[in-house]
Amino acid sequence: MKPTRIFDLLDHGIANYGNKDDMLSGKENGKWIKYSATQYKEHATNFAYGLLKMKIKKGDKIATISNNRPEWNFIDMGVSMTGLIHTPVYPTITEEEFEYILDHCEASMVIVSDNFLYKKIKPIADKIKRIKSIYTIDEVEGAKNWKEISELGKKSADDKLKKKLEAIKGSIKEDDLATIIYTSGTTNNPKGVMLSHRNFMYQCENAHKIIELGPEHKALSFLPLCHVLERVVNYIYSYLGVSTYYAEGFQKLGENMQDIKPDAFATVPRIIERVYDKIMNKGKQLDGVKKKLFFWANDLAVDYELYGKNVIYKTKLAIASNLIFNQWRKALGGNVKFVISGGAALQPRLAKIFWAAGMPIREGYGLTETAPVITFNRAKPNIKIGTVGIKIGEEQEIKIAEDGEILFKGPNLMMGYFKNKKLTDEVIDEDGWFHTGDVGVLEEGRFLKITDRKKEIFKLSTGKYIAPQVIENIFKESLFIEQMMVVGQNEKFPGAVITPNFEILHNWASENKIIFRDNKDLVKKPEVIKRYQKEILTLNKKLGQVERLAAFSLVCQEWTPATGELSPTLKKKRRFLSEKYKTQIEEMFIKKGKS
Repeated sequence: MKPTRIFDLLDHGIANYGNKDDMLSGKENGKWIKYSATQYKEHATNFAYGLLKMKIKKGDKIATISNNRPEWNFIDMGVSMTGLIHTPVYPTITEEEFEYILDHCEASMVIVSDNFLYKKIKPIADKIKRIKSIYTIDEVEGAKNWKEISELGKKSADDKLKKKLEAIKGSIKEDDLATIIYTSGTTNNPKGVMLSHRNFMYQCENAHKIIELGPEHKALSFLPLCHVLERVVNYIYSYLGVSTYYAEGFQKLGENMQDIKPDAFATVPRIIERVYDKIMNKGKQLDGVKKKLFFWANDLAVDYELYGKNVIYKTKLAIASNLIFNQWRKALGGNVKFVISGGAALQPRLAKIFWAAGMPIREGYGLTETAPVITFNRAKPNIKIGTVGIKIGEEQEIKIAEDGEILFKGPNLMMGYFKNKKLTDEVIDEDGWFHTGDVGVLEEGRFLKITDRKKEIFKLSTGKYIAPQVIENIFKESLFIEQMMVVGQNEKFPGAVITPNFEILHNWASENKIIFRDNKDLVKKPEVIKRYQKEILTLNKKLGQVERLAAFSLVCQEWTPATGELSPTLKKKRRFLSEKYKTQIEEMFIKKGKS
């Protein structure tokens, strides 16, 4: 029987992968603690019994604020099978956002992972009358622990309570609300996206057609589980019987890769860019023949094509694979079959390089509102680099509106925005088409290619339209550029605010004997500005005349979610950045206009 509700994955796992001892694994005190499919269900069920004993009713909301760990899944499944609504929240958002979400979602209970978050969330939760209790996953002095709920459930699990849980499970339909996920809030307050059991299970149903993984494989999970992409990928892993290991955090990602040697993992383009930047930086530190071989291999990879390269190229690539790319693969554990990329557009150049290096990147597309996957690049021949693939299921419909916007219908489309019918009606028209806000085209009638965000396209004073994401992706090919934002609304030409890759820039400055006090001083150095002018002149050649950057401003701060420039999913908050750098942007265009 196929799973139709989230908690059905538990019985599916026992029936199909009951002999596995590592369905879920997390590290505690330096040791991997593994859980079988049976133990997974046992922990989740005890938690569910505990919730029922506490008289928490079907339809109530429970918010979690936690890092990735097996306990997140136990709580998620326990909440799911009791008919409660799970609201996972990013641990890295602002206090104002925490207060807004916890109040707006009507949470009656909050579960946080550790002491740091407990101290941060407790004062906020105390202000919201509806929140009755706050629990922690780690042991925190003076705080209630989530295990208390599980222990209560375990002790109270008599026939009456067991029958009550079974009755509730039986009453839950696939179209019932399962979760509310709040979007990153790049503008205004976050929106609460209502997703049903069916929204998620539709992804699992189609998983075996698009992901070639099974019970013999391992995956490393490090994107936040509150992110809809990582959450659905985790459900898919459970559906396919893939062993899921939770990384200890970004700081220990490399160590965990070596330890687990994963066959696959999901990530976002920004992390792929950082991995590549680190590889390139190591290459620059080589000398002699080793350095020449390294960059010969890299240049070879840039010319990679999925189909049709000649025998000479393939021979060279095989040599490069043995001499150079083998070391790249070892850095990611040595077993990676493919990498799932989503959340933003990936540079086609990077996709080619990683494919050539034997670490295929399979790019997909979707939104929180579509739970999230609409399209995905499968195995050959159902893949095309530079696109986000083909739709994952026959029931899905994609069409391109007259203005280029991507419209969508399908079983994975959200139920709507929580407590916001007006906004729901704005994005889902009367014919049922969801307006994604993304602009794109269908290549060969089936491969979807994203060209930009509809709201981010702006017009120059000349009347020409600029799609900033296209330009930004090309300029991120430069090792000297960490992040950039293209600007120029109502100006004669586009410009950019650029935050340098300071690791690369510091090395370059050292090689060129440039003395500086700090990054603020460094970005003002004439030699540095001249070096970035050279980068811009080189990359401008890849753009049309109208799109070429004519001005830029270097800034000394890195952009992070913690400092507000990026969302928790590492997307640029353009409104925030435009306001933060308003003076620099104005001065940049004034100065260029006078030159």
